[in-house]
Amino acid sequence: MTRSTVFAPCDIVEGDRKRGIVLLADHARRDLPDDYGSLGLPAAEFDRHIAYDIGVEAVTRELAALLDVPAVIANFSRLLIDPNRGEDDPTLIRQLYDGTVVPGNYPIASEERERRLERFYRPYHDAVGAMIASVARASGQAPFIFSVHSFTPTMQGIKRPWHVGILWDRDDRVARPLIDMLAEDKNLVVGDNEPYDGALRGDTMFRHAIVNGYAHALLEIRQDLISSQQGAIAWAERLAPIVDVIDRRADIHAVRMFGSRTGPL
Repeated sequence: MTRSTVFAPCDIVEGDRKRGIVLLADHARRDLPDDYGSLGLPAAEFDRHIAYDIGVEAVTRELAALLDVPAVIANFSRLLIDPNRGEDDPTLIRQLYDGTVVPGNYPIASEERERRLERFYRPYHDAVGAMIASVARASGQAPFIFSVHSFTPTMQGIKRPWHVGILWDRDDRVARPLIDMLAEDKNLVVGDNEPYDGALRGDTMFRHAIVNGYAHALLEIRQDLISSQQGAIAWAERLAPIVDVIDRRADIHAVRMFGSRTGPL
């Protein structure tokens, strides 16, 4: 975990915006600004998945370089506030996470909650929205949004069999070909809305892709596969040609409203 007195909520990775692709990494980093200390937690907690998605920053940066496309990377730990939740989600600021009580979040006053929304959450989403709008202008078409995450090999003592999972709601323009192409490797166990469900109202994909009718998918890679730089690069190299093929499909860069399984948009 690193800290800085000047704390930018996100990092922009530049690329060719005319490609029409935007990469996102909501949980890429575990950093906190100086004035939050360590939220009362020992340093070891920031090496765990509760603080960030292990391996995701390296995968996202390498994938952006291979495809020459832009990315928006959140710079703050999800223990501070989770950018992949709606503002009204009860897990937006975790007080208890996978057995760990977060002292700096418990209790939390409504004024502090609003402060974190204003300083970190909303600026990140403003940057995501601005990047998507910029890519749409530069490419002259609806952008393709691809969000990178990672998941733990076990959860609550249960082993997870998937190597990778694709999360989606109703729009499968990206999800279906992505699942099919990954599954061509018979050594991979590919999850379809596993280990989580892609229908989460108010999350990043809902907010920036679903409500706008943009093609999208959320990728989950098992953390032990990308915890090393070598593993992260290997997965980026696996994904780049697949994403490139999907990007060239005729229906990807069109606005299509599919709605959400969570209810009316």
